[in-house]
Amino acid sequence: MSTVGYGQREVARARYAVAAVFAVHGAVTGSFATRVPWIQDHAGVSAGQLGLALAFPALGASVAMPLAGSVSHRFGARAALRGLLALWTLALVLPSLAPNLLTLCLALFVYGATAGMSDVAMNALGVEIENRLDRSIMSGLHGMWSAGALIGSAAGTIAAHLGADARLHHLLAAAVLTVAGLVACSWVLDLQPAEDEDPPPRFALPPRSALLIGAVGFCAVFAEGASLDWSAVYLRDELETSAGLAAACTTGFTLTMALARLAGDRVVDRFGAVRVVRVSGVLATLGGLLVVVGGHPAVAMAGFALMGLGIAVVVPLCFAAAGRAGSNPSLAIAGVATITYTSGLVAPSAIGGLAQATSLVVSFGLVTVLACCLVVFAKVLRVGDRGRPKIGPAKAGVPDRRA
Repeated sequence: MSTVGYGQREVARARYAVAAVFAVHGAVTGSFATRVPWIQDHAGVSAGQLGLALAFPALGASVAMPLAGSVSHRFGARAALRGLLALWTLALVLPSLAPNLLTLCLALFVYGATAGMSDVAMNALGVEIENRLDRSIMSGLHGMWSAGALIGSAAGTIAAHLGADARLHHLLAAAVLTVAGLVACSWVLDLQPAEDEDPPPRFALPPRSALLIGAVGFCAVFAEGASLDWSAVYLRDELETSAGLAAACTTGFTLTMALARLAGDRVVDRFGAVRVVRVSGVLATLGGLLVVVGGHPAVAMAGFALMGLGIAVVVPLCFAAAGRAGSNPSLAIAGVATITYTSGLVAPSAIGGLAQATSLVVSFGLVTVLACCLVVFAKVLRVGDRGRPKIGPAKAGVPDRRA
């Protein structure tokens, strides 16, 4: 992409624009997640059938995400993000309209395809801005995603408490978010391909560095996807709570994720990515244990909140590490995005399938095991670790040595 014509002021403004885009993207997810029980009842599907349907976003994303780079190359970063984000916000309406399993699967396929492509486009712009500013911002950007998810899930909680029809709720939410996304995209960097730049391949295997980093992201995003789509169902079915309280659990999860991500850049700058991810894994594991063995709504809600706190900064750190790893950062970013995002979309169906065979308690036992893996494999993020404690200010012409 061409890098000519942007000063620090324009880049700083673009940072806030991309942050708004992240918030809009998250609001769509939050709006959907809190109404999953309503969508399940409206479509008349069982837990196992719901798990099957929730595999289709993963399929749609897997097919469509490799195309995001080609779309950006052809239309430019700004136009591509504007179009892809609008498709994603409008796709929110589709799942609530589905009257049966077949139509729900088709709706969720489109939902996942548009989600994946817009996610890759906005993360690529986020990493580009981080590199130009030469300081960590990815955790804050993902914090804005969580803040958006919080707003969306809070609205969904109110709608569920009032017994509102999810079709009307999602139609209104889609209209508002589409307008907000179009406005935000007007201020992002309008990167254009250089004249001699070849278009990216539509399909390419990710480098080995992306596989290792993506494995860490896989564990975190699996826990995130499972919690977002199944926390409300868990409280309603396993602990027999009201629909409003069940939706509030999802809101609590997104709240702790938002707060941790918004504060994450400073924490990473002070302690380093590896140390932060190890502590995060411990917190997420403790949260999973509370969900599995608590047996009470308040304990389970605290567990989901703690899990959100634990996994919050892992994915932003994976994207940041991918952007500094290997000889082809863009390919590494795309590879990590594919692995982590597919994990989040596969997780709900995997949880549903395991719940059908056993129970949701066993399903979240698996989530707890994966959270524990964060502690073990955090060291792969040491590559290009931007945030580590500084021994002292670097002198001119002397590399800044970090512990």
